[in-house]
Amino acid sequence: MPMDGLTLGFIARELNTALAGARVEKITQPEKDMLLLTLRNNSKNYKLILSASPSFPRVHLTSQQFVNPIDAPMFLMLMRKHLSGGRLMSITQLHGDRVLLLSFEAQDELGEMHPYQMYFEAMGRHSNLTLVRDGRIIDAIRHVTDDMSRVRQALPGLDFIEPPLQDKLSGDEITPEAILARLSVEEGPLRKVLSGIFSGLSGIAAAELSYRMTGLEQALVQEQDLPALAERLNDHWHRLDEMTSPRLLLDEAGMPADVFPHLYLTFDPDKQKVCESLSAAFDVYFTGRDRRDRILQRSVSLRRLIKTHIERCEKKLALQEEELLGASHAEEWRVMGELLTSQLHLVPRGAATAILPNYYTGEDIEIPLEVRFTPAQNAQRYFKRYQKARAAARLAAEQKEKTLRDLAVLEEAMCDLDRSENEFDLGDIRRVLTDAGFIKKTAAAKKAPKDNRQSAVMRFKAQDGMMISVGKNAMQNERLTMGAQPNDVWLHAKDMPGSHVIIHTEGAAVSDETLLTAARLASWYSKGKGLSVPIDYTLRRYIKKPSGTPVGFVTFTHQKTLLITVSEAEINALSR
Repeated sequence: MPMDGLTLGFIARELNTALAGARVEKITQPEKDMLLLTLRNNSKNYKLILSASPSFPRVHLTSQQFVNPIDAPMFLMLMRKHLSGGRLMSITQLHGDRVLLLSFEAQDELGEMHPYQMYFEAMGRHSNLTLVRDGRIIDAIRHVTDDMSRVRQALPGLDFIEPPLQDKLSGDEITPEAILARLSVEEGPLRKVLSGIFSGLSGIAAAELSYRMTGLEQALVQEQDLPALAERLNDHWHRLDEMTSPRLLLDEAGMPADVFPHLYLTFDPDKQKVCESLSAAFDVYFTGRDRRDRILQRSVSLRRLIKTHIERCEKKLALQEEELLGASHAEEWRVMGELLTSQLHLVPRGAATAILPNYYTGEDIEIPLEVRFTPAQNAQRYFKRYQKARAAARLAAEQKEKTLRDLAVLEEAMCDLDRSENEFDLGDIRRVLTDAGFIKKTAAAKKAPKDNRQSAVMRFKAQDGMMISVGKNAMQNERLTMGAQPNDVWLHAKDMPGSHVIIHTEGAAVSDETLLTAARLASWYSKGKGLSVPIDYTLRRYIKKPSGTPVGFVTFTHQKTLLITVSEAEINALSR
């Protein structure tokens, strides 16, 4: 349901109460469609996120940390130029729809105060964020040209046009008489009629309203006392503020499934977790989803490249194994050459075959011959075939070993993509693939400014307070493991790609519960995620990094093994 017009109205009132009059301290743009305002009001700092993501448009306060690009985008520089040091005067919803108006006052270069309007539109793939002054667009986070829309363009310098109004009731237009007039000409399910009457009412919210008014989600309009229903709807609509009680709907696995501005009677109350604010609920609901969606989009080309190389390696492996199988006759050819050489006097010239005693087995052996060659030449021919097959087998074995190593790197990288959380994590994977020769270094990549910021491993706290670190990719795995202390405990899924997990012991003994927690993390962040996975564990002192091996590859001894099955709910319950 986030963010329909009804919920957006609740969040607008919540944000206006907390932020009206706040000073704009800092502006950043972590994503191309996301703006983050750091605001200060009543001696408190707030971070307001405004995301025009096509998949997850949202506006709320956040406690999340975001990574900013090295170079500031043009849109960000304009926002800083016009809004830095200014004040956010108010946040209001327009016409009960999915549009918010953020009103600012800020000084220009000459020190004169000017009003600015920022329009946030949560319209799916048409979502946008537009800064306006004196009715003209300064800039929009997503430019809309006349080729994209003939009704509303969003380009610097153009007049700003508000989204077209729908023929629905909102705000002061909602009266018993207005509602009754609409209801009187409708038939069918009340939930569908309500979503067509009231602005910003989603299907879920309309079903809830139908249930509250009639006791049925599937009530029919023609079966209702319409004047009485209109009165109840009007009363309900004007009491929305009093109903504020933010809820986070949880699914069977305990994961966030939806956000409600108040208790929804059409859902199990026990599954609706009370939150201190709508912003807190949205922060939990959106963070994981938005991150996964963005990483999925950014990793599409990388995932396709890895898949292509895996398929090539598998084809090469099949050919190499076939070559090794063919080379298995090499020893047979050597024996035939030796038997011919030692028994030339028994082989008549021009014979097609020779039947000779095999002194290795004590039995006779039939040896095919080329009639155009002498017996001695036939013997030399078998020795040459033997030498050629042996050389081919040696080369095929070396190539097979390299192919298996490449395949391990690629399968590890594919699993690493699923654990990636930001652009830095994807950068680690690209570097590993580039070093392995799967990605060529382009001239543009060589000239690009270097970003020396390192990706961060995941960190969890066990119940006894001991810290547990989990690598998200091969590069992090190697950095984490090789930087650990000798008495730290190292864990990894047995014989499959997965994260290196380190229990930072600080010299203390590791409890069984902490060891199990780390093993669950090693199981979940492996290729066997969700299955029963054997987990090897040993002390860091027994880990070695052989020279010439791929990034993240280690050998180890003195290990013990646990068999672990873990659910997503158990992982989410851990303190990260």
